Amino acid sequence: MNRFIETLQRVDWMLLSAAITLTAVGLTAIYGIGISQDQADFFLFHKQFVTFAIGIAAVIVLIFLDYRHLRSYSLILYLAGMLLLLAVLVFGHTVNNTQGWFRIGALSFQPVELAKILLTIYLAAFFSRKSHKRLSWRSFGISFLAATGYAGLVLLQPDFGSAMVLYMIWGMMALFAGLPKYAWFILPLTACTVALLAWNFALQPYQQARVASFLDPNLDPRGSGYNAIQARIAIGSGGLFGKGVGEGSQARLRFLPASATDFIFAVIGEELGFVGVAFILGLFLLILYRFIRLGYESEDEFASLLLIGLSGLILIHLTVNVGMNLGIMPITGIPMPFLSAAASYLLITFVAIGLAESIAVRRRATVDREAAKILFE
Repeated sequence: MNRFIETLQRVDWMLLSAAITLTAVGLTAIYGIGISQDQADFFLFHKQFVTFAIGIAAVIVLIFLDYRHLRSYSLILYLAGMLLLLAVLVFGHTVNNTQGWFRIGALSFQPVELAKILLTIYLAAFFSRKSHKRLSWRSFGISFLAATGYAGLVLLQPDFGSAMVLYMIWGMMALFAGLPKYAWFILPLTACTVALLAWNFALQPYQQARVASFLDPNLDPRGSGYNAIQARIAIGSGGLFGKGVGEGSQARLRFLPASATDFIFAVIGEELGFVGVAFILGLFLLILYRFIRLGYESEDEFASLLLIGLSGLILIHLTVNVGMNLGIMPITGIPMPFLSAAASYLLITFVAIGLAESIAVRRRATVDREAAKILFE
């Protein structure tokens, strides 16, 4: 019992409270979208709430599990993620031209969201063994191939947005692990070459249309540019304090597509205004600060790199989603952390919080022991 109480005292309650508050804001917005319809529809709200409860349970379990065991099983976990991504190409369900979901009855799961966590764990374990102030080109190349193994399978679905996220997680972690010599010159040239090849041979016509509408939404205001235009109208009409929950005209009158998923940030901007948007962005900054603080204070290089990857997962989703709502990034279908009605990703973000809490509990135990030694010596 004493150990249980001691563990709870070491939990980073600020981090957990921020995540729970953001989810509560998302649930409120989803509820408002459901109640504002001609016939109230609370399916997405109930699904999000159940996923939230499962996510909290996952956090509790992970707090009492030692994150260091993940390092020993990182390769097995990586291969398991590979099998899931292969299986979804064969047995998966297609939604919006993407074969990326396992579906059993009314339940569905997107394995690429789990793959993001598994890749982060594998790269953290790999880099912690290989990095000595600077990665060798061999280690850098192996890590790139690991990311490409996942991203390649995701592109076959096709899901360009998630593949981009996987590469960006790898890039962030490689940067903090220590890029090889001359990488700052070689990588930009490689990225430009890959971008040109992707545009000409990999991107589907509808994906090219999204990029074109991002550069100029007025090229097709009723087609590929419609979502971006309506999202900016919603955010701009919110004013300082917003119109109130369920009172946003863009969502209530169905001008804004995917209002509960891809464009929930625009819904919040319209209903809660600038003050509400500033509040949720402040909570995200707090979460990212706590991740970075835990990583900086950790004495375990694996834990530090894992926290960098997990914070990158949240930061990339946040940046891309806000960017596409504001019309400064292409629309890629990337959900907003904690807020969007995307059950698979919501569960994975709480797994990320749980892993951070597992590190926090054990990091603080180590710090306490060292402080005690200094005190009594």
